[in-house]
Amino acid sequence: MSAVTAKTATSIGEEARKRQEPLRLAHFDKPPVIDAKLDDEVWKTATVLKDFYQTNPGDNTAPSYPTEALIGYDSNNLYLGFRAKDDPNRVRATVAKRDNVLGTDDHVRILLDTFNDKRRAYVFIFNPFGVQQDGIRIEGSGVDYTVDVVMESKGTLTEDGYVVEVAIPFKSLRYAAGQGKIWGVHVFRSIQRLNNEEDSWMPISRDNASLLNQAGHITGLDGLSGEHTLELIPSITVSENGKRVSSFLPPPTPDFIDPGRLVNEPVKADLGLTAKYGITPNVTVDFALNPDFAQVEADQLVVTTNQRFPIFYPERRPFFLEGKEIFQTPLTVLHTRAIVDPDVAAKLSGKVGKNTFGLMVASDNGPGNFVGDERLNPANERFLDKNASIGILRLKRDIGKENNIGVMATGYSFVERHNYVGGFDGRFRMSDIAALSFQFAGTTSRRFFYEPEVNRNIYRNGNGFGYSATYDASGRNFGFTLLGEGYTKDYRADLGFVSRTNSNFNGTEFRYRSTPNDKKTLVSWNIVSFHHLDYDFQGRMQVWESDATVTWNFQRNQTFWLAYRRGHERLIEEEFGPKRTATQAGAFFGPSSERAADKQHFVAFYSTSQQKYGGSIKAALRQGTFDFDFGGGPKFPRVSPAALLDPDNPLDPGPGTLLDISASTYYQPTPALRLTLDFTKNRLVRDDTKLVAFDENIYSLRGTYQFTRFLAARARIDYSTLESRARAQFLFGWTPNPGTAFYVGYNDDVNRNGFSPITGLFEPGFRRNNRTFFIKLSYLFRFTH
Repeated sequence: MSAVTAKTATSIGEEARKRQEPLRLAHFDKPPVIDAKLDDEVWKTATVLKDFYQTNPGDNTAPSYPTEALIGYDSNNLYLGFRAKDDPNRVRATVAKRDNVLGTDDHVRILLDTFNDKRRAYVFIFNPFGVQQDGIRIEGSGVDYTVDVVMESKGTLTEDGYVVEVAIPFKSLRYAAGQGKIWGVHVFRSIQRLNNEEDSWMPISRDNASLLNQAGHITGLDGLSGEHTLELIPSITVSENGKRVSSFLPPPTPDFIDPGRLVNEPVKADLGLTAKYGITPNVTVDFALNPDFAQVEADQLVVTTNQRFPIFYPERRPFFLEGKEIFQTPLTVLHTRAIVDPDVAAKLSGKVGKNTFGLMVASDNGPGNFVGDERLNPANERFLDKNASIGILRLKRDIGKENNIGVMATGYSFVERHNYVGGFDGRFRMSDIAALSFQFAGTTSRRFFYEPEVNRNIYRNGNGFGYSATYDASGRNFGFTLLGEGYTKDYRADLGFVSRTNSNFNGTEFRYRSTPNDKKTLVSWNIVSFHHLDYDFQGRMQVWESDATVTWNFQRNQTFWLAYRRGHERLIEEEFGPKRTATQAGAFFGPSSERAADKQHFVAFYSTSQQKYGGSIKAALRQGTFDFDFGGGPKFPRVSPAALLDPDNPLDPGPGTLLDISASTYYQPTPALRLTLDFTKNRLVRDDTKLVAFDENIYSLRGTYQFTRFLAARARIDYSTLESRARAQFLFGWTPNPGTAFYVGYNDDVNRNGFSPITGLFEPGFRRNNRTFFIKLSYLFRFTH
């Protein structure tokens, strides 16, 4: 290291220590008008953060353009002002949908560690038009952007860049209150066109893996309003569903193609209420009575053919998102989408001193909610209209500067299904670059368990155990991760998520990343090598894989990467059905109770990102991918040797070659209009029979027109070639703030030259399966006392 470099590094370190000293915020005598002008007199008294550092691609070097952040407060709000100098003709700014700023627009960002515990922080992001994106950052876990905070912001382009002005009500935050309290703060600015340049008010050391540990600090937040806040959000959803039903029960002849008919159900109105009360600035209670948990927008279509294990879908419902980070643990002991449709739910959560806590209870009518002919089925009689009782407890305590330990317990009780989970977890920061996180959980259940030895479900008690441990070290250029996770055969978490039981997953990852240089054609490159071994609790190997991926990042946000993977997979028949014995046939066809395949994967990826258009494509040829012999619906029956002899033969899994392609492109001709087309292809060909096991192509076309920041029209059409099925959604929405919304929507579902969902027989032409028209209205009322 040269003397100049050493001096520079020393001065940067001194500046970092200086900015970590608490900076007293200015108190505003009167609130500024949030109009993106920053011309109110009170802004002249604001605390100013300036002299930013470029932290990417540069390493605490001079930024391309200067940035200033202004901060002040009064008893009710925290006020933020940003002046971002730039060429206004080159600033990337769109009238984006809320929470859709990152990756497309230039933006400013502030992190507020309101408890100064270096573990959790609010993330507030604003593009040049003031469009908001917000979330919660958990150190070691990334950022969850599903959380929405009520605030006001406006932004505008200026002659020398752009200006953003923000007011964040303190009643929208959880924070440590009282005289002399200190908050952690980071302020960033992102310039997309300059190789995703990121500028930071605090110097960021690449020799420190913790971001919140390197935060600056603010204080002086005295005299805040001590009023308690009650939020009420009543909602109503009015809908009419049309559903295709059979015209003939029973059909006149066995081979009769029943076209069915569309029956419109009576118009239904669902009333709901959610409420939140701030007991203190850091403790809240939430309540929901018959809440409207309907998702306005459907989940993204994914390939489900040939899937052995369940697919994880993220939570989107507002009641469960409040304080969500408190309940998150390394093992997904709680995944609230398992709570289907509660009649009533309540939650108490917060942080007092070093103790974080959460308590949730709910009564879920989802498991006993049968409709139509399901209510007439005698097998459902004992479950009919019964509710599941749910209880969840979470406690966590901070230890030292950046460590914590916690306990988690859940209980689920329904007819013939009872499940209880308890465990403890923790995260310890071992050094500037290394951290250890872990969780151990035990489960006890009274329910039906499938027993492959006797090929039937047995109602019995079952106890299980699950574990997770991760050690991660991430330095300036090098990093590695050691991880392990496993679940015993009888592990059940009815309120959580687990993809596979009786399995251990042990792996290690090694990483190298170059030091970026934005002056060169190749800005940076990195290599990642990942290896894992899966085995059951009887010691039998299930999967091993070893891969290497090299990524090259070029100018203008263009990336290219290659990967190669080798591996071996082993299937054991009792995971698919009965285990063969002297008196019982096994789940697999033939003399062997096992199947094996060598895996080789080749991957290539290319992407580009521009202001008006961009796209990406990933293609992989995955040799040794198992066809589990489930078939792919009427279009693609089973193609194993056993199934070709007799379609009713037992499963005969075997290796094949999978072509896996995913591509996405967008076009944004104006700041208000954005069109996106996504394409996914999965095509698997058996090695032994050379027949296509399935060929799924999914097309998703989405269009959004933002009339204003809060008023938008959206259309989406998804088409699956495997099902010959198209699903369309048209939505008009007004969403001025989280909690207040008005939606008018129409959903349609049709088949074209596909197979009837009623009879399974081929039908030419178009056939509608169902349709829905709905209107949803909710309004946020805030009361203080």
